[in-house]
Amino acid sequence: MKRIILACFLAILLSFFAFYFSSYTFPYKGFFPYKNVALEYSKSFLAKLANFDGVHYLKIAKNGYDQYEQAFFPLYPVLIRLLSPIFFGNLLYSAIFLSNASLVLGAALFYKVLQKHFGGEQASWALLFFLFFPTAFYLSSVYTEALFFLLFFAGFYFLEKGRLKESFLFFYLLGLTRVVGVLAAPAIILYDKGRKKSFYLAAAPILGLLTYMIYLYKTTGDPLFFFTSQPAFGANRSTTFVLLPQVYFRYLKIFFSVPPSFPLFVAFLEVLFFSVVFLALSLYLFGIIKKRVFTGAESAFLLFSLAAILMPTLTGTFLSMPRFTLLSFSFLIFLAKIRRKGFKILLLLIFVFLRIVLNFLFAQGYFIS
Repeated sequence: MKRIILACFLAILLSFFAFYFSSYTFPYKGFFPYKNVALEYSKSFLAKLANFDGVHYLKIAKNGYDQYEQAFFPLYPVLIRLLSPIFFGNLLYSAIFLSNASLVLGAALFYKVLQKHFGGEQASWALLFFLFFPTAFYLSSVYTEALFFLLFFAGFYFLEKGRLKESFLFFYLLGLTRVVGVLAAPAIILYDKGRKKSFYLAAAPILGLLTYMIYLYKTTGDPLFFFTSQPAFGANRSTTFVLLPQVYFRYLKIFFSVPPSFPLFVAFLEVLFFSVVFLALSLYLFGIIKKRVFTGAESAFLLFSLAAILMPTLTGTFLSMPRFTLLSFSFLIFLAKIRRKGFKILLLLIFVFLRIVLNFLFAQGYFIS
């Protein structure tokens, strides 16, 4: 446990280091909407931890939903508000604490769950790859990644312990955190090898999503407003399904028609992150099919990881893939299974380098994901 806390501390320290020193790197470009919201709570570098989506979570925590902000699921801003009295009403500090506390607790549960199924060494490597993933700075920022991470593995941890009420609660909350939380439902059934209780637990994230949909229906008249409101944020997401080959074709047109620029660099990152992770997961899937082991933790996490990165592509874009792939847990396990330790160390160093560069860019207001 001490090693886990130390690894988390180093990862968090690296994030804060990058946010603090970012002003000495790239010229500032942070002209995203509501930039001044975070500055109301801090004039220091900490305000940068709420760049882009972060300011919306702070706004929702303070005032409730404004027009189109229903695209952001409710649990994270609700918890920010509930914790804020501890920080004398400072929502930014509350959010930063929530994210980083979730990261540490989630890391401990992640290790315990993976240790049981993959052994201590692979669990340790998977955790290191997660903590120092190129976009892992989102885990310390005002984003839902760390909370989702905690809830996901808390659900499976308590399932292992046979504490079904606690497991149900965490999976239910998962469905209130992000839409991909609902994808945990089939993973739960596979993880528990189709036992009766797994179907009971699989209903939890679905009920979480349905709870939010009922709220949206009562307040906006549209139970899918979390999805139909997406175009308001300029995300170029389609409200009709687009197949994966079409998405690749769209990006090929971008590469051949857009002159060299930062948006072109981001488009390249989006394709790169998705393609590398998707290829690794596909190879992993092929290996599982060869072994003919279709239930258990390995299959469950792989199903979730594949579904979680494929679902956003149905909207016709790889937008935010550098961040979304962070929660592809089976990709981390795939890397941890590499036998050559020297190669894993090299990968980890590459991850750390990319993490620092992308963190600098994000802190200076460049949209990364």
